[in-house]
Amino acid sequence: MVARPNLPATEQLLVEGGDARVALDPDSGLNKYACSPVPDLDGAAFGSSTASVISSAGFAAADRLRNRLLLASGAEPQAVTYGREIDRIRRELLQLCGVADLPGLDVVFAASGTDLHMISAQLAGGTESAPALAVMVDPAETGSCVPAALAGRHFSTRSALGGTVIEGAPLAGGGTIEVVTAPIRLADGSARQAADVDAEVESLVSGAAAMGRRVLLILVDVSKTGLIVPSPECVSALHRRLPDAVEVLVDACQFRIAPSTLRAYLEHGFMVALTGSKFVTGPTFSGALLIPSAVARRLRGRPLPRALRAYSARADWPQGWTATGFLDNVANFGLLLRWEAALQELRAFRSVPQAEVGRFLQAFAHAVQSRLGSDPVLESLPLPQLDRRPLIEATSWDHIPTIFPFLLYRPETRAGKAPLSREETMRVYRLLQVDPAGRHDLDLAGSTGDIATLRCQLGQPVACGNRGGVPLSALRLCASARLVVEATSGEGRNAPAVIERALAALDKTVLLVLDKTASRQR
Repeated sequence: MVARPNLPATEQLLVEGGDARVALDPDSGLNKYACSPVPDLDGAAFGSSTASVISSAGFAAADRLRNRLLLASGAEPQAVTYGREIDRIRRELLQLCGVADLPGLDVVFAASGTDLHMISAQLAGGTESAPALAVMVDPAETGSCVPAALAGRHFSTRSALGGTVIEGAPLAGGGTIEVVTAPIRLADGSARQAADVDAEVESLVSGAAAMGRRVLLILVDVSKTGLIVPSPECVSALHRRLPDAVEVLVDACQFRIAPSTLRAYLEHGFMVALTGSKFVTGPTFSGALLIPSAVARRLRGRPLPRALRAYSARADWPQGWTATGFLDNVANFGLLLRWEAALQELRAFRSVPQAEVGRFLQAFAHAVQSRLGSDPVLESLPLPQLDRRPLIEATSWDHIPTIFPFLLYRPETRAGKAPLSREETMRVYRLLQVDPAGRHDLDLAGSTGDIATLRCQLGQPVACGNRGGVPLSALRLCASARLVVEATSGEGRNAPAVIERALAALDKTVLLVLDKTASRQR
């Protein structure tokens, strides 16, 4: 009989099995992304491009799984239980994504999208004489830790399996990988022409291939501000022309893609990275790398650095991969519970007919964009069309924007409009999440009471150029799967309330900017 351990509480398990970013601040009880491991029923959640607070339904699902784990712990080792449960998660994820019928499709689990980038780059290979080249877009649009992860360096002080590591130090025995980035915004924060980005990417990839180097080309669908870059047309052309040199990783960690889009990427031979903690609104961190059969056949025998033992458990990988031979047969129950909570959200979202999803998202986008365009305090960043041709036509809901980035401005004075700096925008972002009651540094007198006391979460500010010598950041208001489910319940009668709450979050943002203006004038 196996000794029965006493598992930590569900809320504690939900913050285990990840790097330092998932750890809770002892004072606030929140992680780096201002998220709690327990439901927050009063906040207005529009920050899914960064992370989401777990829902009541998600927490209940995680808690039920924890209870099953506890019951199993008296009969078998934890690693056996973990392997069985993560296989169940693997199968259901593929079913909910509509790709379970694709033969030979493999799934590797990891704690975060950053971990997935590290794993993908190590699979791409590279030697000292011919280092692999990872081509990515600006990390401000993907993740600040991604370049280090791609380069085969520890990107935190703690690894996913709890080991202490030296941030910035190379993975022992890791492949040699050079990382280059292509900017996708101009100095003033406006988007570069897609043709210019594609031309730069094409030049980087072709030049490396001509030198006999392997290339990991990363297509972001979508970025933190809602862009698809480089274009699928450019990426697919390079992949067809240089099949022996180019591996493609689709960074779909926002998970703002429909099943038909995911299938198209996999059928074109692209690896796809997903997380359950963005659009799907599961808790931070939960990552999955989908590897199509042709790619899996090429890569499953490739040697990997033993340093990945700090990031992957054996059961996180499918059977038959070389990596499983040196990985420890341990359990990451934190990752397991986070994916269980994410699948609870994904099940509910997939139950909504696609036509209803599209109708709500169109109405949401129209209302938010109209509000952003009607207030001098808010300046919407232009949103290029979400175009995935020639891979797939825009027939699903995912051609509708769900991330709405915007800059903040003080009201017009004799000197003209003045943008808020990055520091000032970050202050507004943080104040949005607190009730101003008892805050002596805020003066929201005269404002509508419900709006003044509203606590709301937007996407963290994203660096977005420089205007007039002022470095700027964009806040982001986001639609999510959870909001779609809420809006479409009761035959869609809840949609107006969801949209009204989103507009109230923008109203609260404006109040805070005006308060800051008043403070500067006093």
